[in-house]
This record gives sequence, C-alpha cells and structure tokens, in this order.
Amino acid sequence: MTGGSFIVLRKLSLLVMIACSVLAADKKAGSAPKLKTFKPGFNFFSVEQDVQMGKEAAAQVEKQFEVINNPELNAFVQGVANKIIAQPQAGKFPYTFKVVGDTSINAFALPGGAMFIHTGLITAADSEAQLAAVMAHEITHVALRHGTHQVSKANLIQIPAALAGGMLGGGLLGSLEQAGIGLLANGALLKFSRDAETQADLMGAQMMAQAGYNPIEMARFFEKLEAESGKGNWASNMMSDHPNPGNRVKNVENEIMAMPQKNYTADTGGFLRAKAIVKALPPPKKRVSAGQPGQPPPSTGKVQMPSLNELRPSNNYKTAQNGAFSISYPDNWQTQADQSGGSLTIAPAKGSIGQGQQMALAYGSQFNFTPFQNGQQMTIQQATQSLVQNLQQGDSNMTIAQNSQQTQVDGYQGMMTMLTTGSPYQGQQESDMLLTVALPQGIFWAVFVAPSNDMSNVQPAFQRMIQSIKFARN
Repeated sequence: MTGGSFIVLRKLSLLVMIACSVLAADKKAGSAPKLKTFKPGFNFFSVEQDVQMGKEAAAQVEKQFEVINNPELNAFVQGVANKIIAQPQAGKFPYTFKVVGDTSINAFALPGGAMFIHTGLITAADSEAQLAAVMAHEITHVALRHGTHQVSKANLIQIPAALAGGMLGGGLLGSLEQAGIGLLANGALLKFSRDAETQADLMGAQMMAQAGYNPIEMARFFEKLEAESGKGNWASNMMSDHPNPGNRVKNVENEIMAMPQKNYTADTGGFLRAKAIVKALPPPKKRVSAGQPGQPPPSTGKVQMPSLNELRPSNNYKTAQNGAFSISYPDNWQTQADQSGGSLTIAPAKGSIGQGQQMALAYGSQFNFTPFQNGQQMTIQQATQSLVQNLQQGDSNMTIAQNSQQTQVDGYQGMMTMLTTGSPYQGQQESDMLLTVALPQGIFWAVFVAPSNDMSNVQPAFQRMIQSIKFARN
C-alpha cells in the first residue's frame, strides 16, 4: 500500500467512529457542551523516572541541536510558557524551554518536561497565540505522560523485567537500551497515537485559553501546517511528528464552544520582536542527525522489492491476540500493535517501508476494530463504502478491481473488496483485499496487501488467516 493510502488507512478508524456518532450528536444537540477531561494512561514508569528519562534524553538532544542563547528571545519564550504551566492541568513537572536553531517548523517535549522549540516554528507562527498553542499541545503530552505510556504499551514484557532487575545504574535510557529497548534513536518517546494527539489538542486548547490566549489559534495553526504538508513541504515536518487525528480543527472548535466566554489578553506584544531576533540569527551550526527527535522521517519513495523468500509466508502458524479478536498467522511474519492499541499489523520483516507515520505497508496485513459510539449502528455496506471512498481520496491511483462480495467471518456478516494501486516496490502494482465485518459492538476491518504478481501465491495464506479469526463475545 502506498505511503499516502496507508496513512489514510490509519485514519479511517477515527473517520468511521465520527460517522457513527453523527446521529448521537443530533440527539444531544440541545444539551450544553462540556469540557473534556483527561487522565494519564497506564504506565510502568514512575513520574520521577519520566523526569530522569527526559533529562537524559535532553542531554543527547542538545548534542545534536544548537541551543540559542539569546537572553531576550529566551525570556519571551519563557514568559509564554510560564502562563501555560501555571494552569492546573500542566501538573508539577520541572518544565524547561529552549529554543534550538533549526529551520523546520516543529517543537517537541520529552517526558518530564524538557521542551525544544525550533526557530522555524517561531518564523512560521503568525502570532504569539499560535506559538502558545504549540507549546500548550506539547505540555499536554508531558502532563498526560504520553511518551512513557506508549512505550509501556509497546514493551509489555521487556520493561517490567528491566525495571524489576534494577537495571538503572548506568542511566535509565542506557539501561533500557541494554535490555533491547531503544527509545531515543528511533524517536519512540515522540511517536504519539492519534488518541494522544486529540488529547493534546483539546487539553492544550483549554490551557492556552485559561492562560489568556485565544484557543482558535491552535486550530488555525494546524490548519496552516496541514496545507504546507499537503504540498510536500518537509519544512512543515511538525505534521509528521503530530499526525492529524482526524477533524482536528472541528474538534478544537467544538471544545471552544464549551469554554466560558472571555477576553483573551495574554499577548505581550513581544512576538514580532522575537521573530526579528530569529530572522537575524546566523544559520545553525549543528544539524540533527537522521532518526533523532525533530527530524523528518525518511522518504517513502519506491524501493527495490526484496526477494520473495524474504516475504512469503511459511506453512507454520501461531496465534496473536489483540483484545477484540484472535488470529493465526505465519510464524515467519511479525506482529506490531499500533500505539493506541486500535490496530494490529502482521507482516514479514521487510513488508513495511519507512518509519513512523510515513510507513507504507507493501506486503502483509493490518487489522482494525472501530467501536460504535453512543449505541449507534452502521451497516456493513455503509462501512465498506466509507472505507473504500477514504482510501481512494488518499490515493488517486487506487481503483476497485472487483466489487464487494459477501462473506462470513466467525459467524458474522462480512464483505470482501478487491482494490489495486501502485506498490511502494519499484516496477510493481499492488493488490489489496479489504475485509469488513459487522459486529454488535462495531466494525472490524482488515487489509491484505501484496504485489499483484504475487497475490495468487499469498492469497491462500490470507484466506487461512481470515478463517482463523475468532471474535471476543461478551
């Protein structure tokens, strides 16, 4: 599946959820909106370990970036930050804020509160409120402990063993790396789920509003970045680190409707001076190396296809469990759960291309479950049509090769749709089997991907996987 279509695919769970909630929203139209509240998720690390890990990571980041030591600029940024971290949602973390010389539009915060703001972000922002919006978004990631939460979910076995073994003598990051859990080199502390991004948007908007900044500027700034990213402008690489969870602008606008009306007067008037200072700075002397925080992910351009021996499934199978379902899969393939827990990828080691949000699935399968909201229902035909339409919107080359056919999966009604598009592998076309299943609690959907000239060989394995699916029943 091409990079564009795969990114869209990962958004579809939220899009289906939004569609399911439309009628429920109509029913509640007369009720007063309420502000959302959020709490940190499950975590193997203590708050103190968040702080320790963040300090160690910050020391490594500063070896890659050039920290800007301009007292006037730093005082302005700290002044904006102080208003936001004074809000109760920010917690009591030892926040620090440093401007670094990098022309890309970005900012990132490490566990425990160390935040780095690119000079490119200050240049791109249109107002102090937009800068405050990004900072509030990042502060939310710290306060809700999103970094260590996602790492905990992704390493359910390794981290407890490492922590129980007292492997902290040489520094937390180094000890975890010795245990096979590298967190900084691959950006694991900064790759947030779409649920985490939604929380950072909404709680960030609340904090900036309480601090006196107009929260609509958060929506406006992300809207601006989406437009730049859509042009292929990697100067706006913040969109790779902060993927759009879907309906981002509308979600922020809805949250603003629940806020008490007030005059926003926090603007200090120093923003234009800060932009002038940044403009006058010499070019950065340091450049962040590939794979480090703040760096755009590698290109997902077409690559040479691996040998089929490295891709094709074995005849031996084992079982994976992912909450809503279990499935048997070839034992020479690997499983990888999405950070939000909403999807499961099963593919050969070389079946995916790229990293993070720019990963493209070229050979293998991905499984998803989208629960219904507020008791609403969606037919299997509606769900299938919605999924196909959104895939085609994200990939103009995708076409329907075979109309949807009814099927049965573990006793439930399903539909199978065959699609074709360009493959991330050079010189290849791609075939996609899209499976949708109507469950009482929601829509289960999966995609099976292979180069078109090898689909006939791998299709029996895909069918065996489908036949093995067992859904959890209450």
